[in-house]
Amino acid sequence: MSEDIVIRIQPLEFPWVTRDPFLFCAHHRDRYPAGNADMGPAASLEDRNIGMDFTLKDGWRMYHGDTVPGFPGHPHRGFETVTIVREGVVDHADSLGAAGRYGAGDSQWMTAGRGVQHSEMFPLLQQDRDNPLELFQVWLNLPPDGKMVEPHFAMFWRESTPQYVTEEHGRTVIDVIAGPLEDCQSLLPPPSSWAADPDNHVAIWVITMAPGAAWTLPAAAGGLNRMLYFHRGSNITIAGREVAAEHGIELHSDKEALLENGEEEAHLLLLQGRPINKPVAHYGPFVMNTREELQRAFEDYRRTEFGGWPWPQHDMIHDGKNRFALHADGREEWPDDS
Repeated sequence: MSEDIVIRIQPLEFPWVTRDPFLFCAHHRDRYPAGNADMGPAASLEDRNIGMDFTLKDGWRMYHGDTVPGFPGHPHRGFETVTIVREGVVDHADSLGAAGRYGAGDSQWMTAGRGVQHSEMFPLLQQDRDNPLELFQVWLNLPPDGKMVEPHFAMFWRESTPQYVTEEHGRTVIDVIAGPLEDCQSLLPPPSSWAADPDNHVAIWVITMAPGAAWTLPAAAGGLNRMLYFHRGSNITIAGREVAAEHGIELHSDKEALLENGEEEAHLLLLQGRPINKPVAHYGPFVMNTREELQRAFEDYRRTEFGGWPWPQHDMIHDGKNRFALHADGREEWPDDS
């Protein structure tokens, strides 16, 4: 039976391999120590390759940050980022003048379109205890006629993110970032996104299963790419096939699949969508359809810097603020409890 449902199983690497219309998924899980007065780690940075620290040393990484961990200002064109924070805090700033601070349970959806710079920093706010961070950053491609759309920035607060909960066979909780799940409908994606057309059946679901829980992943349309990423737990059985943690499972999209969890809480991410089926020319921060378009992207960035950088520093931190969003048009937004 599993042969009719499971296409392949493969170990997870960094970043995770995805299928069209997704480009890749980076899973960041860092056990940061207590913070210092500058919101960086209150620990030695000796023997770290500062500016390019991707080695998991003492359970955490600085990435491109030199004081605060994270990714200082950098450009993108031709795709979207969906950043899903499970634990910790992210500070956003961009070349459009938009900014925000979002944390555990919040997501940010950014359409880079014709070009934007943004920074993503991980301030360590707690000085008296550890500052763990876990997030997914999903790169979702844009179709050829969407590569040069106006950039767009949206915040999906945890208070408004739909959640599907079932306790029929043990407790399973699913945060629905994109796409419908039974009568649970996600918030609207950006207007130019491949996910904005329901015929593309884009789904991004964060799944948590209690020990021993069982849940049937419903069938969707045929011809979609559907991947499950089992990134934390012990073992899980999918359509009768046992899978250990740290594996990705590609499934036939038009068949339901029974998921039966093992002895530990299981954490999975589902990415699903109709493929765009167009050539991908990808180099660094730009994703286009041809090499000529890539060359033009680099030339445009050198000439315009996609609007420049309106902030006082490229590793922008929003000190003293709770969760918030500042949009490019000056509109401010806060979640219900801030």
